[in-house]
Amino acid sequence: MGTVLLVLIVALIVWAIATYNGLVTGRNQVENGWKQIGVQLKRRHDLIPNLVETVKGAMQFERETLEKVVAARARAVAATTVPERSQAENELTRSLGRLLAVIENYPELKANQNVLQLQEELTTTENQIGFARQFYNDVVMRFNTRLDVFPSNVIANFFAFQRAEFFAADDADKAVPRVDLSLKS
Repeated sequence: MGTVLLVLIVALIVWAIATYNGLVTGRNQVENGWKQIGVQLKRRHDLIPNLVETVKGAMQFERETLEKVVAARARAVAATTVPERSQAENELTRSLGRLLAVIENYPELKANQNVLQLQEELTTTENQIGFARQFYNDVVMRFNTRLDVFPSNVIANFFAFQRAEFFAADDADKAVPRVDLSLKS
């Protein structure tokens, strides 16, 4: 009887330690995922001034568009929490989209090698941000699930683990694009 009780106590302690370590690992993966997003966002933030500077001279009539991009970048850089950062980055994405659309109206910019290279780097960075966001949100989902399910939620509550915030996509990113494949002329 005493041996069975001792085995149960040891098993409970081993389970508690393994669960705690799993939660710590999950929290660290969330932090790592966020850092990976940060690396890509910094790269995007570093590219934007170069793009703005390159197109500024040719886009005299589009000063408002450039100012909106610069202001959106400043808000994104200053954001500290995940929800603030998410909102600011989504605003920056919209501003960049408008800037890139405006660039299409300037043939001299469309042919400029520097602009083309910056656009390509920005597109690559946007893709990397998307992949990093997906990885981060997947890790957050797994971590938050571990915080919610029994019996690991007992250990999570005892050690005051906090839910992680998702890096939300902009409503425009969520919208399904409309494709018209009709053969109208």
